[in-house]
Amino acid sequence: MLEALSERLGAIFDRLSNRGRLSETDVAEVLREVRIALLEADVNLTVAKDFVNAIKERAVGAEVLQSLTPGQSVIKIVHDELVALLGGAEARLQFADAPPTVYMLVGLQGSGKTTLAGKLALRLKEQGRRTLLVAADVYRPAAIDQLKTLGKQIDLPVYEQGAGDPVKIARDGVAEARRLGISTVIIDTAGRLQIDEKLMDELAAIKAAVKPIEILFVADAMTGQEATNVAQGFNARLGVTGIVLTKMDGDARGGAALSIHKMTGAPIKFVGVGEKLAALEPFHPDRLASRILGMGDVLTLIEKTQSVYSEEQAKDLAQKLRKNDFTLDDFLDQLRQVRKMGSMNDIMKMIPGLSKALPNVDIDEGDVKRVEAIICSMTRRERARPEILNGSRRKRIAAGSGMQVADVNRLVKQFEASRTLMKQMGGGKRGRFRMPAIPR
Repeated sequence: MLEALSERLGAIFDRLSNRGRLSETDVAEVLREVRIALLEADVNLTVAKDFVNAIKERAVGAEVLQSLTPGQSVIKIVHDELVALLGGAEARLQFADAPPTVYMLVGLQGSGKTTLAGKLALRLKEQGRRTLLVAADVYRPAAIDQLKTLGKQIDLPVYEQGAGDPVKIARDGVAEARRLGISTVIIDTAGRLQIDEKLMDELAAIKAAVKPIEILFVADAMTGQEATNVAQGFNARLGVTGIVLTKMDGDARGGAALSIHKMTGAPIKFVGVGEKLAALEPFHPDRLASRILGMGDVLTLIEKTQSVYSEEQAKDLAQKLRKNDFTLDDFLDQLRQVRKMGSMNDIMKMIPGLSKALPNVDIDEGDVKRVEAIICSMTRRERARPEILNGSRRKRIAAGSGMQVADVNRLVKQFEASRTLMKQMGGGKRGRFRMPAIPR
């Protein structure tokens, strides 16, 4: 997500931080490179110009130019302006005073509206709000079936009338939610390959019929600046209240994320970061700005950790580490829990300074699966007592996991070394803890 832009800006500011003093010429040179980096990331030209001008206005002041750390001062200004560009603060979903709360999803065909309906419904369900999904996209083949499948996966009802009138379906769906006492309704509307009057008339009619508390524009982040142009069209006709950027885990250059709020005035409320239904995150402008500038994102990392670890699990793990009772079973469990948090590479980027300290580290998710395969090929007794793993056992484990005996040896050796270090740490001796490396 925005990796190319992050690397480009990081290189620019690394050079800046090496200078003891800055002149206005230095600032102008840096900002010219920043502007080019933004344009290469497909940021809207007007947005890029305004952004650079806002930084220049603050950066050429005496306080920055005479600072002992002018590079850091400029980076802080860039961070602050990035946060403002992205919306300033987290924008939360609105809820109606009297149920049902109606959310209307709009956007072009292929932007991910139907999948988002399922993701958003699951998120609301986890917050204790039951949702009725309404299938008002009667034109796209299999759209209704897709929504029904998503509803089954998250155990939530779907209202549909087949290929009927979308306005009537939306109105009747809200009435059904009211009758059943369901607090939230998400309406999945039709899209087109491009904006046309017929589509806009239909969406305007649905809006008038159901009076949604939120109209969420769903934008494909992969389309870059074009997503911003389309959002402006929808906003002008419907009055968009929020934006959801999908496919932010893909090769997104950043143009949509950095331009869309400025050009529409509507806040970004969520970002889709994967295909799984749980892969929907609230949008935090300050956190994304920090990640773009290579500062990490500790708060999101903490939230991800809390989502997979209970306080009881954390205490239990700490006790095992103190008593040196940490087994390969425990390691396998930790590995699986971490995988639930997302890509290992993404997790590393959230740790401040790690991406700069280890710039070329790239963890292959396949390597993690290979470690899991080795441990799963062991018996319960072998996982609890790796010291009993003789040559024949290791050959059997290697054959069962499709790996080499050397891979098994490496994993066991480094795990044992880690347990020894943990024992030393528990006894007050200094040691450096190192988890088992992933065999290649």
